[in-house]
Amino acid sequence: MGEWVAPGRVNIIGEHTDYNDGFVLPIALPLVVRCGVRLREDEQISVTSRQRPGHTVRAAVSELSGARDRIPAWARYPLGVVAEFVRRGHRVGGADLTLDGAVPIGAGLSSSAALSCSVALALRDLFAPTVTDRELIDIARAAENDYAGAPTGVLDQSAAVLCTAGHALFLDVRQFTRGADADGGAYEQIPFDLTRSGLELLVIDTGQPHRLVDGGYARRRAQCAAAAAALGLPSLRDVASVADLDRIADGEVRRRARHVVTENVRVLAVAEKLREGSDPREIGSVLSAGHVSLRDDFEVSTPALDTAVATAIESGAYGARMVGGGFGGSAIALVDRADTAIVADAVREQFARSGFPRPRTFVVVPAAGAHRVD
Repeated sequence: MGEWVAPGRVNIIGEHTDYNDGFVLPIALPLVVRCGVRLREDEQISVTSRQRPGHTVRAAVSELSGARDRIPAWARYPLGVVAEFVRRGHRVGGADLTLDGAVPIGAGLSSSAALSCSVALALRDLFAPTVTDRELIDIARAAENDYAGAPTGVLDQSAAVLCTAGHALFLDVRQFTRGADADGGAYEQIPFDLTRSGLELLVIDTGQPHRLVDGGYARRRAQCAAAAAALGLPSLRDVASVADLDRIADGEVRRRARHVVTENVRVLAVAEKLREGSDPREIGSVLSAGHVSLRDDFEVSTPALDTAVATAIESGAYGARMVGGGFGGSAIALVDRADTAIVADAVREQFARSGFPRPRTFVVVPAAGAHRVD
């Protein structure tokens, strides 16, 4: 019947700011998850995945809302999207979903959002064409939060749906979730052409998977909420100055809040540099500062991520940082094209000396968001 794709993402800057009503600046990856759909005559939904050979999960559309605990964890993402469409009153018929993902799982590159958004876009086109992009993003987010148990914000799903080729997506999460459109300042496509400047964005997958369904991510969210409450504010987006954080008695909670507040400043600074057409090398130090904040204040980095970042910078990168929720996954490094192989080799050699798994490295460019391909 058709095939739809949605990309993974890397965040140029802006980690753990989305669920604090802040700012983010992702790009979509050329790596995608594919969702093929064949309609059925009955009311059954089946899911198969090329990454799960021999495993087919079937359920009645009408029974999905109460079937979560009987469904394997991997299948809760696509079937959660179906369940969320139904919960919102959309009529979804039977279908066979065939999935194939090229986004590395557990690498902090949003493979789960790519999966959820590819399914969501297919279902919208086939069964609910009046659903807007904003609603589509919220459906995919709700499916991950409520059905799969992954407590994400809207960053990953927004990147998968809204990003365009050749651009970074500047997203004001508060404005977007309150209903403002692009003209109202909710989001903006900012040109991000590293090739013109002789640069590349190198992704370093540490091979140590992160898992958002584990407790560390949820604990950070709770601490951010506690920080805002201690300040009497709706969210950390509303903090006027880092100095205001001195009112938070708990030192650990204060550090969590400091990361979010300073990260928002970093996102705005990088976005402004790119809007102005400045040499992208100028954002390198901001990326590195973001990693230090994630490492020291938010404490979501790992020895492997720290090694990747430090080695990349020592080998000539203009800046580097971990990306994603943390506790494993990937880092990015901004490098001269002529030095990409040198940096990648240096990271691999240092990982070998440190006893870490061999990292996977690859260059990415800003790609298109979710779309139908046939």
